Amino acid sequence: MAKFLITPHFRLHEWVAEEKGYFKAEGLDYEFRDVFKTHAVPDKVGAYQNIEAGRESNVSCACHWTVNVAASKGHTKMYADAYSVSPSAVFVPPESPIRNPEDLRGVPISVGHQSGSHYSTIQALEQYMPASDIKLSFADGILFGRMEKLIERQVPAAAVFSGPYYFLEQLGFRKVIDTTFMIASMLTGEPDAEDVRKYFRALRRAQRDIDLRPELYTHYYRKEFPARFHGEIDTRRWGPGERIVFEPYTREVFEQSFQWIAEREIFDPAKMGAGRYDQACVSLV
Repeated sequence: MAKFLITPHFRLHEWVAEEKGYFKAEGLDYEFRDVFKTHAVPDKVGAYQNIEAGRESNVSCACHWTVNVAASKGHTKMYADAYSVSPSAVFVPPESPIRNPEDLRGVPISVGHQSGSHYSTIQALEQYMPASDIKLSFADGILFGRMEKLIERQVPAAAVFSGPYYFLEQLGFRKVIDTTFMIASMLTGEPDAEDVRKYFRALRRAQRDIDLRPELYTHYYRKEFPARFHGEIDTRRWGPGERIVFEPYTREVFEQSFQWIAEREIFDPAKMGAGRYDQACVSLV
């Protein structure tokens, strides 16, 4: 039987579970891999395109909106027994004249195409302005790619989450608006159901560790950060980041999210799939 493939996703949990031996304690025969080799990607290439091309890991993550559509299109199965929530925000340089959400009207905001930052930025800013005034840029890369461009003043604003969120705060960049979003897990291929249960039991132990003593584990952010910033980052100042919620991603949430995406035409509504919870989602409870 092939090894269960695990990849981290810009959060602490997999690193904690790996180094504390929780996967091994569950008896999981696994291989640990990094999923993203580069954060410099072509225009309009983001999480959905990555899933569409095929992921090797048996369990991986993306924002719940993208997993919702990808599962509806048959590219993956959404794991319905847990979800997570990540702190995220739109940041600007400290010298920027942008101070309030209204000031972002017409300003290009660097986000990942059909990725969490794409949806969450719209979700946050549509409280302040019509959709026609929300200007997004998809040409500035995945998470660390657009963080670097903001630091180098190549873009006026960027939406980031996880470690880059804390690093920009540390550097004095201004947070204009929080854009917290949900993340869903997806199953690729046909992993053994008991292996999936073992994996999430290990993450649950890691979550308790992070909740109890986050300062012991924030150093794991360094493992995915670009090497050029290792001399600057001070993870002792950073927060715990994404939190896994071991509650169901329900049919109601699935259907509301699918409708929200369709109404904003983030995808061509005719190419989003059936949006059937029973076909797109898997529960192992």
